[in-house]
Amino acid sequence: MGQVEGKVALVTGGASGIGAACAMTLAREGAKVVVTDIDDRGGDSVVKAIAGAGGEAIYLRQDVTDEARWAEIVAEIEKRFKRLDVLVSNAGIGIGAPTILEMTLADWRRQTAINLDGVFLSVKYCIPAMRRAGGGSIVMMSSVAGLRGSPTLAGYCATKGGVRLFAKSIAMECAGANDGIRVNSVHPGIIDTPIWGKIPREAAGMGHNAPMRAEELAKAGVPLGFAGEAQDIANGVLFLASDASRYVTGSELVIDGGITSGSVRRAPPPQ
Repeated sequence: MGQVEGKVALVTGGASGIGAACAMTLAREGAKVVVTDIDDRGGDSVVKAIAGAGGEAIYLRQDVTDEARWAEIVAEIEKRFKRLDVLVSNAGIGIGAPTILEMTLADWRRQTAINLDGVFLSVKYCIPAMRRAGGGSIVMMSSVAGLRGSPTLAGYCATKGGVRLFAKSIAMECAGANDGIRVNSVHPGIIDTPIWGKIPREAAGMGHNAPMRAEELAKAGVPLGFAGEAQDIANGVLFLASDASRYVTGSELVIDGGITSGSVRRAPPPQ
């Protein structure tokens, strides 16, 4: 307990899924947490859960593509908590298409605006606050889709691949500035969160237009044979946010059940 005691953390897209797990985990480990999202009900629910467990958190509505709102968010954090130590740039969406020829420019731009522009803005506005606090940790949520291609998620892969190299570049900028800020990316595999229900099977090349199930996909393609949970990712984020990772920057933390390592034939379970 207390791995991030005394730190102030901002988690974008914190109203559900991986973001919510990150917010609650950081709060449980002693951080004051600022949860932002466009889902007011979900954000309020996460903050209430944190308070109910004895933690401290606030919810602020935020569209991560709105540059003016970024300035307001950071100003509010510094006004309330006097500092910012941890940024978890997590907000993102996934838009699939049967082929890139069928993806609309509007969907391409919307996905890029949230998944890539939103991360850029998070860094642009949070680094000055973190420098005023004497340093900190930036965690950018990428994906295994940022490490390898997918024929039905080309636009999503483009954004997550961009996040991966953006994190490395900002890590080098901060190291060069000697500002005490570390920057890393996290790459979840198939994690059982609400995002899968928003990508129709047809868009993912699975034949008919019905929501996908993470567990079904995991059994087919994850070496460990099961889907991860949001808490599995939050545990990795906690490590990167804490001083335990003081010598880690510009790195990729892959939490994917072995997907990017290869494929296996699993033995039947013991009888």
